Amino acid sequence: MPVLLVLLATTVIELTVLIAVGHAIGVLATIGLLIVTSLVGVILLRHEGARTLRAFVEALRARKPPHRELLDGMLITAAGVLIVVPGFVSDLLGLLLLLPPTRALVRRRILRSASRRTPARHAPGDVVEGEIVDEPPAPRSASGELR
Repeated sequence: MPVLLVLLATTVIELTVLIAVGHAIGVLATIGLLIVTSLVGVILLRHEGARTLRAFVEALRARKPPHRELLDGMLITAAGVLIVVPGFVSDLLGLLLLLPPTRALVRRRILRSASRRTPARHAPGDVVEGEIVDEPPAPRSASGELR
């Protein structure tokens, strides 16, 4: 239900802004501005996507876990979806998400939220030091008895 409310509120906000901009600058100028913002967004999307892919490959070459790069890739994908959706508010949010400083803020917030929601990796309890010794099995006779 909350997702439906968010989608409904977003649609109402987008329509309100579109109508206000249309009244202020005219219908054709509004459509032109929507097209320009989408084109700028697509150009930035390609640039940032390629940059993130290069960073991902570099992290793999350095044998580092590419957590940051994967999250950046997901955020860039979300930005692309926001830019493709017609509307000035979604375009603005998508463009902000494409900018590395803004994306870093969102990434930190997501990681902080995820770390609070996931349990600790190490369970509490006692640690017993020990050593595993693999010994070869005892020789057996043809009948299967130990010698």
